[in-house]
Amino acid sequence: MKQFLDENFLLQTETAKTLYHQYAKQMPIIDYHNHLIPEQIAEDKQFENITQVWLYGDHYKWRAMRTFGIDEYYITGGASDWEKFEKWAETVPYTLRNPLYHWTHLELQRYFDVYDLLSPATAKKIWDECNAKLQTKEYSVLGLLKKMNVKTLCTTDDPLDNLEFHQQIKSSGVDLVVLPAFRPDKAMNADDTVALNQYIDKLASIVEKPIANYQEYLAALKSRHDFFVENGASVSDHGLEQIYAEDYTEEEVAQIFLKIRNGESITAEENLKFKSAMLFTFAIWDHERGWVQQYHLGAIRNNNDRLLASLGPDTGFDSIGDFSQGRQLARFLNKLDANNQLAKTILYNLNPADNELMATMIGNYQDGTVAGKVQWGSGWWFLDQKDGMIKQINTLSNMGLLSQFVGMLTDSRSFLSFPRHEYFRRILCDLFGTDMENGEIPNDIKLVSQLVENICYHNAKAYFSF
Repeated sequence: MKQFLDENFLLQTETAKTLYHQYAKQMPIIDYHNHLIPEQIAEDKQFENITQVWLYGDHYKWRAMRTFGIDEYYITGGASDWEKFEKWAETVPYTLRNPLYHWTHLELQRYFDVYDLLSPATAKKIWDECNAKLQTKEYSVLGLLKKMNVKTLCTTDDPLDNLEFHQQIKSSGVDLVVLPAFRPDKAMNADDTVALNQYIDKLASIVEKPIANYQEYLAALKSRHDFFVENGASVSDHGLEQIYAEDYTEEEVAQIFLKIRNGESITAEENLKFKSAMLFTFAIWDHERGWVQQYHLGAIRNNNDRLLASLGPDTGFDSIGDFSQGRQLARFLNKLDANNQLAKTILYNLNPADNELMATMIGNYQDGTVAGKVQWGSGWWFLDQKDGMIKQINTLSNMGLLSQFVGMLTDSRSFLSFPRHEYFRRILCDLFGTDMENGEIPNDIKLVSQLVENICYHNAKAYFSF
């Protein structure tokens, strides 16, 4: 019987072990999409205890704790950090077969050299040991990133952000590249026209120009896009239910914008036309600048109105949606491609029913100018686990070229989440190693190890030009 989470965790064959330990393991990390807080990197934050670095903001853990029956007081409420950690320790033994069990113990091992299994019996010992280490310089934010060999990461930033902390990081001379990523979802969200008008007013204040019409709005947003370029950005991101690709005219959108600014209600059709125009415009700007654009599609967010009202968004009440993705996605990409204005693009689906759709859609817009110009992103959010990753890798292998894949990312708010790259790499090596030993691919370690290293690091480095 194999030991839990030993050095050959998830590696079922000798060839898989060779691929991981001799090749994949040593590759640096490029984390091209996450939700880390730039201020904490700039100030090289020293967390007071493991709850602050591990449980704050982690809605994966919060959902599990609620399901286990933990009161909200011990999750996002007023309980002490020790009490919150203690309740998490009570929950962990009952997360068996959920990826949280693997992630929890990978993170304890890789960052803190703690090999005990977290439970009520071990909680105080682990709390004390981890907290003592977190007080040392080696365990500051930069120290944690260094432990995982992180070389480049892209945060997720609103166009209104002044990027002062990115500037501070760059001027500090640290051996880490931290770049902003342009996420203008709020700028196109006409579902709430009151909030959108408030957003437009803030933008007008930042650019110090009035915004009374659609062209002025686009000019102001374009100045922010240019500002991100000046601060090293080369990546954009959208988190949408689905792609918007309705037909519209500039005159129509200009009139819709005036209705929004005048506080008038807009129809559902007008809402879709406005979103479609904005999304297409952002994509044109990305192409002009040679950026990579990312589209995260398919989440139903903030499903629990009662708890949204008390806890706010991004607190663990989102789920997989069943939106129709194919037709609109093809219309959008085709419209851009028709005029050679399609930037390098990464598509992520949250509904696994869309796996084959995404794997085949990307093949429609490869044009030979860039290897893997249109990418299908790694298993995301609820698919960011062993089964989801295996399905994504296998489907991409069957319907595209796995060899050109840009690999893993964390999509995380936690500085302790980087072992997810290791998780992905072990799964990747196990799949390749099993195929080699089964005679399904050549037993050519030189060829396969190069593909593994490329997927883990080199493909992303070339694709993003980092």
